[in-house]
Amino acid sequence: MIVNQQIERWLTAQTAFSESAERPFVTLSYAQSWDGSITTRAGETLGLSGSESRRLTHQLRSLHDGILVGIGTVLTDDPQLTVRECSGKSPQPIVLDSWLRTPPTARLCQRTDKECWLLTCLKPDGEFDGNAEIITLEGDDDGRVDLSAALQRLWEKGIRTLMVEGGSQVITAFLKAQLADALVLTIAPTLVGGYKGVGNLDLGCKSQLPQIRPLHSQMLGPDLIMWGNLHYREAAAA
Repeated sequence: MIVNQQIERWLTAQTAFSESAERPFVTLSYAQSWDGSITTRAGETLGLSGSESRRLTHQLRSLHDGILVGIGTVLTDDPQLTVRECSGKSPQPIVLDSWLRTPPTARLCQRTDKECWLLTCLKPDGEFDGNAEIITLEGDDDGRVDLSAALQRLWEKGIRTLMVEGGSQVITAFLKAQLADALVLTIAPTLVGGYKGVGNLDLGCKSQLPQIRPLHSQMLGPDLIMWGNLHYREAAAA
């Protein structure tokens, strides 16, 4: 498909970024409704993508070294985060789990091909009865994993490109920290009036909002795919 090829070429062109930044290039990728909802309410699952868009998501996974979700996504969706609907290698699964709530029975911790990495602020009390490596990192002022420290550790472990699939709190945290470099957004032709993909960024005026440029868009089946690089006011001023 043309849109898949365009996005692949665009992502490939970003490879020089990590070498200068010494952290992974971070791509946010998720699906939402026309009114910005990713589900009806927090803690519920709502599949919004069409079949063509789902294949694109799997292709995007194959183009990244690692794929990261938050603990909320693990507890709600129990994802596998593998490449299944296209050819390609599955990325390294990573969970942002500040308080180490991932159950050993989660599908990510039962995979035999890759050991899941759990990024947390806690040290386990005993053995974790699942296929996972627990990576303890410093916390931020809210007691959550510091994202800059997390990306530095992932860089040290060989992750040069990282796909972040959600959920909302993780997407918002990466945007607030100005650590998301690109966005691939699937917009489904429906209205939900529910839980938004991006929360409060605590920004005071329009000039501080993250900008997407250049912005690309194309229809893929019934869905609109939009993608581009993220730019931040402070970074542009520097």
